[in-house]
Amino acid sequence: MLTAESLGSLTLPVAEDGVIVGIDPQNQPAVLSLLRPNPLEVALVGSMWLAQVLALRTVATGARVAVETARPPAWGQMAQAAGGGQQCVSVHEVRQIAPQGPSVSSPVLVVRDMGARPPRNQLAPSPWQTVLTVLPFLGPRSPQMLARADLVCLQRLSPEEAEVVTRTMRLPAQIGQVLPTLSDNAMLWCTRDSHEFVMTQPTEAETQLLGQPRRMD
Repeated sequence: MLTAESLGSLTLPVAEDGVIVGIDPQNQPAVLSLLRPNPLEVALVGSMWLAQVLALRTVATGARVAVETARPPAWGQMAQAAGGGQQCVSVHEVRQIAPQGPSVSSPVLVVRDMGARPPRNQLAPSPWQTVLTVLPFLGPRSPQMLARADLVCLQRLSPEEAEVVTRTMRLPAQIGQVLPTLSDNAMLWCTRDSHEFVMTQPTEAETQLLGQPRRMD
């Protein structure tokens, strides 16, 4: 039993909430606030494997995921496995995705997986809706997409791609030099003002469903 006078001394440690995207350089969980009151645009230059890991972990936070993709069969197994039998992930053909009706009680992650030159997004920006565009490599319009994005995630790049990204995102030169050397489970999350390397550690369930980390699918 506690007295009323002792209640003031109690503290409740509350960490940042969001999706655990991996481990930071200090070996601490790297938590990303991926679903926010304001619309969020995220660009991922990397693999479908990483996009699916992020989608699964977003579902685990109670959100819905809608995938607009040119390769629906590649997302089908993951969609069926997510949510323990509940329809938490929906898969749509290109240009066949409808408004998702996001809300504070039902936020939505929209994953656009349509190659290096995706068509224009048909969904209007909405609160509590984040759009994650997957780019397997940098195409002609990719620098403009990275420039518009609120947040960028990078897996291993070629030296030429690293030069483009370093210039577009205003990264320090030494960071750009590291990008071609990243392992398959390493990534850089960055904006124009900050950056952090993160190591993804897939769970046993994620590995059984999606396989080992990889840069290319």
